[in-house]
Amino acid sequence: MKTTFAMAAALGLAAQAALADATPITWWHGMGGANEQVINQIAEKFNAAQQSCAITPVSKGTYEEALASGIAAFRSGEQPNVIQIFDAGAATIINAKGATIAAEDILTQNGHSFDRDAFIPGVRWFYADASGKFIGMPFNSSAPIMYVNDEALAKAGVTAPKTWAEFEEVAPKLKEAGYIPLTASQLTWMFFENFFSRNNVQMATNTNGYDSFDGTELRATAPEMIAFWTRVKDWHDKGWLGFYGAGWSDNQKPFEEGKVAFWIGSSGSFGGLSKTATMPFSADFIPYDETVTDGNKSSFIGGAALFAFSGKPEAENKCTADFFSFLTSTEIQAFYHQATGYVAITTAAYEKSKADGWYDQHPQAEVGIKQLMLPQGEWSKGYRLGFYPQIRVIEEREFNKLFSGETTVEDAFKAIETEGNELLARFAKTSG
Repeated sequence: MKTTFAMAAALGLAAQAALADATPITWWHGMGGANEQVINQIAEKFNAAQQSCAITPVSKGTYEEALASGIAAFRSGEQPNVIQIFDAGAATIINAKGATIAAEDILTQNGHSFDRDAFIPGVRWFYADASGKFIGMPFNSSAPIMYVNDEALAKAGVTAPKTWAEFEEVAPKLKEAGYIPLTASQLTWMFFENFFSRNNVQMATNTNGYDSFDGTELRATAPEMIAFWTRVKDWHDKGWLGFYGAGWSDNQKPFEEGKVAFWIGSSGSFGGLSKTATMPFSADFIPYDETVTDGNKSSFIGGAALFAFSGKPEAENKCTADFFSFLTSTEIQAFYHQATGYVAITTAAYEKSKADGWYDQHPQAEVGIKQLMLPQGEWSKGYRLGFYPQIRVIEEREFNKLFSGETTVEDAFKAIETEGNELLARFAKTSG
C-alpha cells in the first residue's frame, strides 16, 4: 500500500512539474453554474491531453461583463489570450482595430488545418467576415426553438404548429383547455432578430452590416415585421401570449410548471429544462410566418464565440491555436454538446452524437441542430451591428410599452429604428 501511495505521489509530482513547464494561457468567459463546470472540464481535458500548454478559465460574470472586462483589459495591455463574446457583442470586438487575431488565421499560422465547411450551415457565417473567414471561433451556439407541453396538446386535442397561422388555429383550444398557449423568453432574439432570419427578411442595410458599418441602418419598420407584431399584440390582448418580463426565467417558469403549452426558448436550455419541467415535453422548430414569400429558413444562432486577443508572445499564440483545434475536435464537440445542450457546431460532432444514440434518448436535443441546418436565405446568415446590446435594450423597452398599451406597434418600431440607427451611426464614427 505504501508503494502504491508513493507511486501515486510521484505521478502527481510529475504531472505538476509538467504543468509548471507548460506555457500558460488564460480564457475569460461569461458562464456560471453548470455551464462553468463544463468549461472547467474542457480546460482540464486540454491540459491533460498535452504537456506544452496550460489553459486557465476565469469567469468574468455575465456575457456583458466579460465583454466590458475584455475591452478594458486590452486598453491597459492586460488582456487574456482567449475571451468569450456573445452574439450581440460580436461587432464590438471585431471592430476593435488590432484587438484580435482571426481564429482562422491563428490556426493556420500555427500549423493547423481549417475547414469552414466542417461547421453546420447555421453556425458557419455568424462570426465570419463578409468573405467567410472565421474571425471568432464558434463555441456555445444555440437556436431559438419551441418547447412543447405534451400534456397540454393531448388535453386540447391539437398538434404543434409549424406556422404562426397554425398557432392561431390551436391557441383558442389550448386556452379553453386551461392553458396559456404561448410564452417566449428574450423577444429581442426570438421575435425580432429571428423573425428576420426564419423568414429571410433583410434586418439591416449593407448586407445586415457585414459589408460596412458606415451608413448601416436597421430595418425595424419593415412591412413584414410590422404585420407580424400586429399579430403578436393581438395574441397578447386575447390571452394567447403570456409575457412576464424581460428576464429569461420570467417566461420559462410558467412552462416548467405546466401552465403553458408552448415556450420559445433556447436549444441550450434543454439540459436544465429536463430537470425542472413538471410534465413531459418535446420540442419543434420555432414557427415561421406563412404570409412572407420566402420563409422557413434557418435561424440565427445565439450563444457566443471565442476570440483570440492580439499582443501575445508567439508561444502563447501557438497554445491558443492548439486549444482552438482541440476545442473543435469531434470528441470534444460531442462531449460539450451532450453535457450542456448547446448545439454541436460541426457536422462530425453531430454525426457522432447521432451514432452514440444521443438523439434516440433525447430527441429534443436534435431540434436546434436541424433548425440550423435548414436552407439559408440571403438574410439568414447573421448580422453585424455595432452597439447592438444597447439596441436590444431599446427593443425591450418598446415591447414592454406595447404590451402595457402605452404605444402602438407602428410607434414602437419607429422608435426602435430611429434610436437604433442613431446608435449605429455613432458606432460607425468610432470605427474610423
